[in-house]
Amino acid sequence: MSPEKELNGLDNYGYIDVDGNTHHTNTLKKNGNRVPKEKANKMLYLVTDRPPWYLCILLGTQHYLTAVGGIIAIPLLLSREICLQHDYITQSQLISTIFFVSGICTLLQVLFGVRLPIIQGGTFAFLTPTLAMLSLPKFKCPEWTFNKTMVNTSDPIFIEVWQTRLREIQGAIMVAACFQIVVGFSGLIGLLMRFIGPLTIAPTISLIGLALFDSAGNDAGAHWGISGMTTSLIVIFSQYLRDVPVPLPAYSRSKKCHINWMNIFQMFPVLLGIVVSWIICFLLTQFNVFPGDPNVYGYYARTDIKSDVIIRASWFRFPYPGQWGLPTVSLAGTFGILAGVISSMIESVGDYHACARLCGAPLPPKDAINRGIGIEGIGCLVAGAWGTGNGTTSYSENVGALGITKVGSRIVILTSGLLMICMGMFVKVGAIFSTIPQPVIGGMLMVMFGVITAAGISNLQFVDMNSSRNVVIFGFSLFAGMVIPNWVNKHPDSIQTGVLPVDQVIQVLLTTNMFVGGFWGFFLDNTIPGTEKERGIVSWKQTLFDDGDKVASESDCYNLPFGIGTRCCTGAWRRYIPFCPNTKPHHEERMEGNTEVHKETPF
Repeated sequence: MSPEKELNGLDNYGYIDVDGNTHHTNTLKKNGNRVPKEKANKMLYLVTDRPPWYLCILLGTQHYLTAVGGIIAIPLLLSREICLQHDYITQSQLISTIFFVSGICTLLQVLFGVRLPIIQGGTFAFLTPTLAMLSLPKFKCPEWTFNKTMVNTSDPIFIEVWQTRLREIQGAIMVAACFQIVVGFSGLIGLLMRFIGPLTIAPTISLIGLALFDSAGNDAGAHWGISGMTTSLIVIFSQYLRDVPVPLPAYSRSKKCHINWMNIFQMFPVLLGIVVSWIICFLLTQFNVFPGDPNVYGYYARTDIKSDVIIRASWFRFPYPGQWGLPTVSLAGTFGILAGVISSMIESVGDYHACARLCGAPLPPKDAINRGIGIEGIGCLVAGAWGTGNGTTSYSENVGALGITKVGSRIVILTSGLLMICMGMFVKVGAIFSTIPQPVIGGMLMVMFGVITAAGISNLQFVDMNSSRNVVIFGFSLFAGMVIPNWVNKHPDSIQTGVLPVDQVIQVLLTTNMFVGGFWGFFLDNTIPGTEKERGIVSWKQTLFDDGDKVASESDCYNLPFGIGTRCCTGAWRRYIPFCPNTKPHHEERMEGNTEVHKETPF
């Protein structure tokens, strides 16, 4: 039901409900949720609202398209490291699989996790340690796999080469995911966050982007003109044209056919940048502007290199667990991925609070955060089992989209999750995305990795950077996170303990930039004397952990679906379980004389 139908009148002092009773308060009761008036006025639909079905499909498609850029970049970037750079059919299957799994994880998170409208998708936090693991001598691709003429994609030897590496990644992600599940559902995330502040977060997140500069450079260097054009278009769309509305035809029952002005450049800058560059590459290929010799500069900007992929790819394929074989586990891979898991958890906690603010919900209580992190761990377990080559996490891009669309309904995100599952089963869609020219991907990655780096550095806004203590900690942590992995990569035989598994664990950890930088930031920040205000702990935790428990206890938006915790599982034992909602059952509220009976919705 829309806000206009729920409220008959609204003034500066309160609101008049449908029964004519005046309430002098600074909050509104919307679908059983107590929400500040200023948030209710801004949002078109709140968390528990249900927009019309056609609007759910349109808005869900928008969220799907917003996440496309980040989701497809991961398998395309990973495929080169697992020797799949010339197997375009398998690349399309990887893209379809990651879309399928992202849809499943989104449904799990919205239904049983933090219950906020937040998309789940692949994460670059897992990519850095994965590349570090693949840099071990036994996982380096054979020289012949780099020569397209020598690669037979149906050869069992070639299939075993890439599947061996992918199964190793799967096993590491699944074991590391178990750690995240325990941390989330046990409530340990709160204990972990006590010792982690901005000076740990800043170098850790920044090094995710900085560590991947070489991969972005390799793709962009295939044709600097095309990659530069892609980067420029994304910047122009997202920054210069973000406030420029575009007239689009629309239809509604009240206005009939009319023109609707939308800021599409602000909503889809990455997607528009890729599509425009892709079309230009297609035209230049048709006019033979790019060379036809693979050994000549500019060849990989052609769009006909993978022209047969769309034809050869099957229409329908159902991804399933273990589709690449039985996952294998090694200590080296597991410890490396753990660094990515910890980084992802910390980032997700910030995303939950940002999402709550943008969609008009009260700040999430501790039980909702615990469930959210635990469900993300289950999502990573699912991603590992299905073989995406990556884990899943909350997507900051889609959190930002909530503030643009003013639609915070979780039904919209559920619709988007279903769309991703459907698209993941149509391999043709993945095949189309796999044909994006290499320099176009490189141009996109330059912007995305730059934004990730800046997002990490932005955590320093809470820290007193006039303090020499903080300057030393951040500067050394960031620099060490670049220097030490670079040296170890150049001297892989320098680590000799006499025990091969131990050597591999140490090598993976020391070549994972975000682990090295995060470790030094964590160690120095917790050992060098400094006040909490100086360290930025006070302002940072006030931003993330404003105690929303009291407000959230008055809201149904964090309650579990299908009556869990309200009509069933309502015993007193729930208070001892960190991930159970702490709200009172509705029948208890009625017995206490609460005149405002909350509405229960199955979603």
